[in-house]
Formats: sequence, C-alpha cells, structure tokens
Amino acid sequence: MIDVAILSVIRRWHLRDQMPIREIARRTGLSRNTVKKYLAGDVVEPHYTRRRSPSVIDPYALKLTQWFKLEASRSRKQRRSLKQLHADLASLGFTGSYDRVTAFARKWRQAQQELARTAGRGTYITSVLGLGHAFQLHWREDWAVIGNETAKPPKPN
Repeated sequence: MIDVAILSVIRRWHLRDQMPIREIARRTGLSRNTVKKYLAGDVVEPHYTRRRSPSVIDPYALKLTQWFKLEASRSRKQRRSLKQLHADLASLGFTGSYDRVTAFARKWRQAQQELARTAGRGTYITSVLGLGHAFQLHWREDWAVIGNETAKPPKPN
C-alpha cells in the first residue's frame, strides 16, 4: 500500500533527482504504471475505494432486523437465541453460516448502542466564568409570546 511518505519520495526522486520512472519502480517495488499515475496526477494522498461485495445475509437483513427489534422488547427468558434465529432463517431459505448471523447481530447491537448514546441528549450551553465569578448567580424571568400576547409563565408551586 502506498502512503504519503512514499508518494513524496517518488516525487522527490523524479522531480529533483531526475530519476527515471523505471528506477523509481525498481527501488519502491511498485509497478511503472502506478508510479506514472501518481506523478501525472495532482493526488496529494492516495485514495482507495472500498469494495462492497454483496453478502449472503443482505436479502434477509430486513427480516433479521425486525426479529432483533421484537426480541429486544421481550423479557430475557422469552428471547430466542441467535442459534434459534439462524435456524428460523435457514427455514426461510438462508444458506449462510451461523457466523454471518452473529456478525450481523454484533453490528446491529453496536448501532443500537450508538443510537442510544447520541439520542435523547439535551442541549447544554456551558458557561465559562472568570476568576471571582464562580458563584455569582443571575436570576431572570422568562416571558412567552402566545397569540400576539406577551405572558409570564406561572410560578411553580
């Protein structure tokens, strides 16, 4: 894999030291076409597209997600295990292994935990106070505009 350091070395050898592409390819172990590509382009950092190959579980992902949501709402004793869910998927025509189901379950749980961690948070504005202001309190009254009328909210009992 080529990184920014190798890319800068390739450019330095070619532009400053006038080294031929064949010699650069020999020293770096890269093909001449790769060296030419990085010399010709204005690429600062190499970028590789992630290959997305279809999984065996993709056609069953929606059904499995629904099952996970249903199982999450049940009590712990009433839940089906992943082995039981795999067997149920196999009865629907799933040909994949148990490991695919567990990997899908792991990703789903992580996504749910991330949602729980980020959802429901209130908005807080931190107050940075200078020296001597740490215990200074500010009291204020809030007013609301309701239907073109300004009203003061009632005081709590």
